[in-house]
Amino acid sequence: MHRRPLKQVDVFTREPFLGNPVAVVLQADGLSTEQMQQIARWTNLSETAFVLSPGNAQAHYRVRMFAPGAELPFAGHPTIGAAHALLEAGLVKDDDGVLVQECGAGLVRLEVTRHAVADRWISFDLPQPEVGTLDDAQVEEIESLLGAPVLRAMRPRVIDVGARWIVAQLEGPEAVLALRPDLPRMAVHDARAGVTGITVFGEHPPGSAARLEVRSFAPAQGIPEDPVCGSGNGCVAVFVRETGQLSRLGSDFLVAQGSAVGRAGRLRLRIEPQRVQVGGMAVTCIDGTIVT
Repeated sequence: MHRRPLKQVDVFTREPFLGNPVAVVLQADGLSTEQMQQIARWTNLSETAFVLSPGNAQAHYRVRMFAPGAELPFAGHPTIGAAHALLEAGLVKDDDGVLVQECGAGLVRLEVTRHAVADRWISFDLPQPEVGTLDDAQVEEIESLLGAPVLRAMRPRVIDVGARWIVAQLEGPEAVLALRPDLPRMAVHDARAGVTGITVFGEHPPGSAARLEVRSFAPAQGIPEDPVCGSGNGCVAVFVRETGQLSRLGSDFLVAQGSAVGRAGRLRLRIEPQRVQVGGMAVTCIDGTIVT
């Protein structure tokens, strides 16, 4: 039996219980894939992260990420949550403000900035995306699953960053928050299409605290609705860039996600021609050990 440090970190919030929790098992070397998947099913969170010794000399550490139903090559809030947990435990240092994570999608660069003692923002560079456009029949199927129309002028995309999201834009935040998707049918569709799930967004009026409202559904992964989704928001940023909306929305703004499930997540998106950064804060809610 081994006792390993375990933290449950709330990501994309500075206030406990308002973000997206991730379980982070530190010092996870020696655990098998089957054990990791079993623990992820047991925590029953959208993701559980396992921190391992790096295999790449450029990386500070390696992370394997599991949803309750499967391992993921990359996910956003486990990336930030694992970095937060490691920094808090003193197991890594960010003296130059940079960390490099190794995961299934390759090496991921993170930036750590502090505006005050309690205000540590961790941002990751989104893996380079592969983008495909849906045809008319596929768009109609997405609308049927969502139970609402999408903006056809901004045709939905499939965006692959390790996690593979279908991204669709709706008329506005009210339409996003009013969605009641057919999750059982969506799970079948997503498994057949080989996608992680569907992320939707709508634009808040200029001057609002958050520029976009986002929701992410991944029932095929055992996650009916992800409270606050880093990879989904990164794909939204790619979608905004691909559809030529930067001149109106800007290239550096806040996004809101989670109010539909009683959360209040906030993310920061920075969009450049060749790079997307997704950032957020994090707070530890549980600090202890797990026996394996």
